[in-house]
Amino acid sequence: MSATTTMPDKKAASAASIVLAFACVYFFWGSTYTAIRIGAVDMPALLLSGTRFIIAGGILLAWCGWRGMRVFWPGKIMLLLGIMGLLLLGGGNVGLVYAERTLPSGLASLLMAVTPLFVALIEMVLPRGEPMPSRGWLGLTLGFAGLAALLWPSLSIGLAGNYTLLWAIAALLGGALSWSVGSILSRRTGLKVNSFVAAGWQMMAAGIFATGLGTVLGEWPQFHLTGAAIGSLAYLITGGSLLGYTGFIYLIEHLPVAKVTSYAYVNPMVAVLLGILFLHEHPAPAEFAGMGAIVVAVFLMTTAHVKARSTQLPVEKLEQLPAE
Repeated sequence: MSATTTMPDKKAASAASIVLAFACVYFFWGSTYTAIRIGAVDMPALLLSGTRFIIAGGILLAWCGWRGMRVFWPGKIMLLLGIMGLLLLGGGNVGLVYAERTLPSGLASLLMAVTPLFVALIEMVLPRGEPMPSRGWLGLTLGFAGLAALLWPSLSIGLAGNYTLLWAIAALLGGALSWSVGSILSRRTGLKVNSFVAAGWQMMAAGIFATGLGTVLGEWPQFHLTGAAIGSLAYLITGGSLLGYTGFIYLIEHLPVAKVTSYAYVNPMVAVLLGILFLHEHPAPAEFAGMGAIVVAVFLMTTAHVKARSTQLPVEKLEQLPAE
């Protein structure tokens, strides 16, 4: 039997639940950049991400079972959830953690803000994809100009011989691309699995993969549970995963991807501010200019897609049916 005939329909999202989910994604994800920067000092990227997601995923799935939710699904659905987890978390988060061992948290958050640009480009070339309005092209151009302004100082240093910096930038942009693909896949599959169950299995899949790979690569001798590392891990499990990521999964199932990725122009401002307050980071003028350009670019692109959808309402309704 198909997934459509064997799974109950999801309840429509309430306005209050949407607002609460956005609040979790906006604040907690913005603050996780600071927590990752602290934890990455004492824990390698794969094991920091892996232990975080295994613990958070286990807690979330246990809670779902206790609440009477269906936890186990047919193999095809479990495979899709695993693939989404590897793209969103295995690729996206591991790349971020690796990069933050070198890059300041504020700069890392600004570079990750290019995610909506990747989403828009990918959606544009996919079947039944979204055309790019002129407002969107303006935002895309401005966004990549802002990205160039952000990267230029670091690229200059990297090209002068600091290859660690270049690898960090490559890992971060690769993680943003992986996250973009996972976001689109999550939206387009329209699995009628409860949002919390889906998030739990995605975290478990990414956690097992990252921990296993970190073990194979011999990272455990570099894993040090200092007081700062424990605090970082605890915050990432609760704020970043149990609250932030489940909020993201809930939103991605009920709203268009372009609207959900509006977090990309809120998170950097939170991250930069917390980096200045708690990590004593000193963003360069180019970073502030790049942040401004990217924030405006994401605003232009998300509002452009919303306006484009309003002119194609029947198609949009059909696209949203599996996720409601």
